[in-house]
Order: sequence, then structure tokens, then C-alpha cells
Amino acid sequence: MTRPAEGGAGALAPAPPSGARQVWRRLRGRPAALAGGAVIVLLVLVALGAPLLAGIEGQDTTSYHADLVNSASGGVPRGTFGGISGSHWLGVEPGTGRDLFARLAYGARVSLGVAIAATVLQVLIGVAFGLAAGLGNRWVDGLLSRITDIFVVMPALILAIALLAVVPSGFPRPVLLTLVLGFIAWGGFAKIVRAQVLTQKSLDYVAASRLAGSSPWRTARRELLPALVAPVLTYAAVTLPTNIVSEAGLSFLGIGVTPPTPSWGQMLSSATTWYQADSAYVLLPAALLFVIVLAFTVFADGIRAALDPRAASRLRVGTRAGRRAGREAGAATGGGETA
Repeated sequence: MTRPAEGGAGALAPAPPSGARQVWRRLRGRPAALAGGAVIVLLVLVALGAPLLAGIEGQDTTSYHADLVNSASGGVPRGTFGGISGSHWLGVEPGTGRDLFARLAYGARVSLGVAIAATVLQVLIGVAFGLAAGLGNRWVDGLLSRITDIFVVMPALILAIALLAVVPSGFPRPVLLTLVLGFIAWGGFAKIVRAQVLTQKSLDYVAASRLAGSSPWRTARRELLPALVAPVLTYAAVTLPTNIVSEAGLSFLGIGVTPPTPSWGQMLSSATTWYQADSAYVLLPAALLFVIVLAFTVFADGIRAALDPRAASRLRVGTRAGRRAGREAGAATGGGETA
């Protein structure tokens, strides 16, 4: 018995990389997306480890330090850069003397926690509505599509302000913010899922599943949901920074998270009266909001390109890489005609 020659036709070809490996390989080619992901991971770790970090510093979010603020000048922190010292790594809050680092770290838990939980809720509601509309009959599809359209065109911020204003103050504000943002901004997910389901329903493997006797929901669970992961994940990555800004804006207006619970938006609202006397108190939460929103936006763009490389190639049309590829193709065509 002879063995196939090494490297010949009988040699086994290497297995193609799996889907997850292909996505990771494409993502590694986008340094900006990796940098954004690193920033996200760092801030999430800070939020999760806020009690530990505050304990290492030896501070908390509620203790007042009257001796660290100058009452004669209206409560401005003593020292430079807002009272930065070995005991207060980022200084203290004007007027109260509360530690800024501890409040920013705990504020990250609220801001990121509300945004992530609201995004998960939007995904669940949107996927459920989109699947029901795509798999239902003409009347079900029409009804659910009209309901989705109402939520899409509805001014979400105004509705959120109205709902937050009428709910009793005793209700936990982070939970209320999560519910309000989650229940009024799911329309985009529903539209994406419905469009994908209508496209996938006409494919052969879905038709084969139906002919095999699978129920519509079994077909959705086994055949359609795996195809929805990429578009839903991409849209969720884009939606999450929007929820961060929404939470910060509502807290800034005074109808979101209220003191003494720290939140980046609520801290910005308190800092508006101190921007001249203590600029660090304004810049720190504002800079964190800017950095986390930018990181999520850049990372979402990388995720989109990694999950849908065809879209990334379409976006490169007209760029230097696209023009170079066009010139190379033209040169190859001209060389073939000359030959």
C-alpha cells in the first residue's frame, strides 16, 4: 500500500479557521478597535472593582471632609488640582470634600450598568418582536410592524423625561432608568431582526427545516437565531454608547440618578456651578464619558467590519487601498491584452 506523496494531491488540506477565529483575525487587523476594546475592559474592571479600589485608597463615596475645602472661598478644595494627595488620588468634591476617585469608580458602575442592562433589554424585546413579525402571517406582521414604527419615531428622550418625572422617588433610579431606556428604544433591533428573518425564510435550509416538520419557533431557534447573531451584536455595540449618553443626559437634567448615588451624568450636573473655581471637577467625569463613548464607537466599527467583511470592502471603495487595487487590476488586464 502506497502513501500519498507529501504535499501532493492526496495530502490532507488544513482545516479552514472557524468563524470565531476568522472574526478575531479580522479584528486583530484593526488596531483602533483593539485599543477601544482595551479601554472598555479597563473601565469595566474599574467599575466591578470599585469597592476594592476605594478600599485601597481608604475612602468611600459618602464621607464628608470639611477640612479639605476652603469655606471662606465658597467650598473650593484646598491644594492644587482639586486637592489631589496620597489619600485622595483625584482630589475631592467642592463644597462637600467627598473623594472624587471613589465617586467616579462607583459612578462607572451605575453609568455602565444602566447602559449594558438597557441594551440587553432592548435586544430581548427587539428580537422577540422581530421574530414574531417575520414568522407571523400578514396580519401579525402588519400589527407588530406598526407598533415597532411607533416606538421608532417616538421621541425617546421626551418620553423618558415624562416617565421618570411621574414615577415615585422611592423607586430605585438605576433600575427605573434601565426599564425606561430598555422599553422605549428597542424598535431598531426589531426592524433589523424582521428584515433578516424575511430574508432567511426564503433560503433552502430554512425551507428544509419546515418540510421536516419543525414548528416555526423550533426553526427560529435552530436555524434563524444563529444567523441573527452578527447583525444584532453589531447594532448592540452601536446602541450601547447611545444608552450611556442617554443615562448621563437624564441624570444631568436631575431626573435620573439622584444623590448620594454617584453617576457620571449626575456629577456633571453638580459640577456646572464649579467649572471656574475647580475645573477638574467638571473635566474628570466629562473626559470619562467622552473616552468610553469613543471607545465603544470605535470598537463597534471594528466589530461590524470583522463580522461583515463585505461591508468593510465596500467602505474602502475610493480610498487609497481601493484605488491601488483598481490600478493593479487594470494593469493585469492591460498585460493580458498585450500578450
